[in-house]
Amino acid sequence: MLLATDLDGTFLGGKMQDRMELYRIIRQYPEIKLVFVTGRGIETVIPLLNNPNIPTPDYVISDVGSTIVNGHTLENVEPLQSQIEAKWPHIYDLETRILQIDGISKQDVPQQRRSSYYYTRGTDLEKVQAIVQENDLDLITSADKYLDLMPRSVNKGSSLTALISFLNEDPEHVLVAGDTLNDLSLFQTGYKGVVVGKSEQKLIDAVQGNPMIFQAKREGAGGILEAMKSFKVFRKFVKAFPQKRRKSSQLQKEQLVIVYHRLPFEKKVVNGGSIRVAPKSPNGIIPSLLGLFENKRAGIWIGEEIKEKNGTIVPNQLIDEEKYPNLVAATISLSRNDIDRFYRVFSKEAFWPTIFSFVDKARFNHEDWLHYLEINKIFAERVARESDEGALVWIHEYNLWMVPAFLKTMRPDLKVGFFHHTSFPPADIFNIIPWRREIIGSLLLCDFISFHIPRYVENFVDVLRSHTPFKVLKKVNTAKQFLTYSCALGIEQMTKVIEVEGRQIRLGAQPVGVNVENISRILSQPKLKKRIDTTIAQKEKEGCKFILSVERLDYVKGPLEKVKAFGEFLAEYPEYREKVELINICTPPSQGMEVYNQIRQDLNQAVGEINGKYSTMNWTPIRYFYRALPFEEVVYYYGISDIAWITPLRDGLNLVAKEYVATQGLSGQKKKGALIISEFAGCSVELQYALLTNPYDEKSMKESLLKALTVEEEEKEMRMSRLFEIVRHYDLNYWGKDFVNELEKA
Repeated sequence: MLLATDLDGTFLGGKMQDRMELYRIIRQYPEIKLVFVTGRGIETVIPLLNNPNIPTPDYVISDVGSTIVNGHTLENVEPLQSQIEAKWPHIYDLETRILQIDGISKQDVPQQRRSSYYYTRGTDLEKVQAIVQENDLDLITSADKYLDLMPRSVNKGSSLTALISFLNEDPEHVLVAGDTLNDLSLFQTGYKGVVVGKSEQKLIDAVQGNPMIFQAKREGAGGILEAMKSFKVFRKFVKAFPQKRRKSSQLQKEQLVIVYHRLPFEKKVVNGGSIRVAPKSPNGIIPSLLGLFENKRAGIWIGEEIKEKNGTIVPNQLIDEEKYPNLVAATISLSRNDIDRFYRVFSKEAFWPTIFSFVDKARFNHEDWLHYLEINKIFAERVARESDEGALVWIHEYNLWMVPAFLKTMRPDLKVGFFHHTSFPPADIFNIIPWRREIIGSLLLCDFISFHIPRYVENFVDVLRSHTPFKVLKKVNTAKQFLTYSCALGIEQMTKVIEVEGRQIRLGAQPVGVNVENISRILSQPKLKKRIDTTIAQKEKEGCKFILSVERLDYVKGPLEKVKAFGEFLAEYPEYREKVELINICTPPSQGMEVYNQIRQDLNQAVGEINGKYSTMNWTPIRYFYRALPFEEVVYYYGISDIAWITPLRDGLNLVAKEYVATQGLSGQKKKGALIISEFAGCSVELQYALLTNPYDEKSMKESLLKALTVEEEEKEMRMSRLFEIVRHYDLNYWGKDFVNELEKA
């Protein structure tokens, strides 16, 4: 088979999943020759030849047929190219005459031997035609906009016919494909052809009734696949391709575009070279999002990466062809300075403290805001360029707040969802942000906006009240999943649908879950299981209980307040000295984040003072780990700890609490641990059987710790059993699928 195809709107057009399927077939069958036949100049085709996702063509016919090159070497195909060159007239004299006609302007194309222009509906094409006939040329127009002058009988079709004759290919095994009137000459060759879905009407009319031409319903690559299925001679290549769309088929779901500052892999230097590896944290958000593509759903993952020193542009690439055959990563390469300024400086100094109500720490810089807008626009432009028509776009996190504002003007056809991984503050806090109107205006261009818990939804609605008129169309009760009373963040009803200026916007509360299956897999490792059992037996023999704290170093997490409360607990309850140990695992922040230097110094000092005051030869009150531990190691600490003491001053959710519950529920140990959660962590309203504490009140912190140490085993087992039911049901996969389902309904 020889496939001769136009590019834009044809080979590069249509649904992403159809494109990936066509490209896969071409790679799979070496007997398929591929020819690009395009109006582009060869210089603009070269980037496609370097894209690993697009098959390399055997030949390229460019410049509307006036250039023929080998797709692998880019050398001219002789003698065909010489024959074309001999037919060109005096191009510069011709150009002077053409540009004197009203409505004609020059197309800026890099090919020297080409005469290409723009024209308007008011252009007198009869004057153009007179010049064309005088110079023995052909006139080619397309899309009521583009105008090309070509030597007589030199066009896409004639060049393709010459190439096929030169290669001695069987005409019966040639398929041509196009979508505009510019491709008409391809369909006048006598070869089998396909006019793909949503082609220019003038082309459809021109080929109407031709039995050699198949008119496809699907756009772009999907139309080519349809035609291959229709023509018996090509059918063997596409046996599995469905002729008709099935609405219920998972394969036909809309493309899903993930927009996240993180990519689904990390860089690792091996032998001086850079390779991509799976993320270090297998239990985070990324594995859940990847799971959405395991059913062969088509998708693009757009994220940032530090630009290579040599300035190399990173092409789109498959993430894992075996597990996610239709998922491609689109890298936005930014300088280290851009990333630091955008994320580690501005986002963390302006938005982060405001989101968590630490307004005294917020720093607002208007120049940094302009830079923030630039980065958001880059993300939006990439989404607009990569997305299928009507695709679902899932934007993550506050550092991309302004993407919807740029994106919706570029691509109003896209369905846009936004998820906040942090908390969302009340109106009197959020409105401190100088750019609050711009941010809210951007979010209101989304079709679905989601938060962890109902309280954050209502905080967002309260912010809206200070910015724009809107109607509440639907409210829902929250009691099915969330605690509604006797806690700081509880709320009885949540706004579900609002209307702003005639547009309906869905709101949602969807707390992120944990990967329960992964924790189960880790706990099933014989070596780890034995290590947990041995440690538990040893500490019970010694009569000591472990209190676990796992958090990132951040003032929001309240690490200093917790350590001080533990010191006061030992002072007030001396009977627990040498009977309890605080295992404090504190993950360092990202490099370059100087805002956390002071909290680290204060924490080191507090830990040192308590250990210095109470330590004995056989006992250290606080075991302090200031480093990132492998997740398997963290699971070990979850398994051996009697209490998880999770006490952030503020927290969007807190997955550590859920990971601890999952480990305790799966570990098989007879004695279960106890969970203490801050009332100001989002998960406090979801994990209804945890012990709550107020991290701002040292007395509350000490009392909750004492209660966890003295609670009866039967009550602990009941609480942990109920907590595990919640965590197992609302796991990470539930969260990802639930968000996409809500976005599809929007």
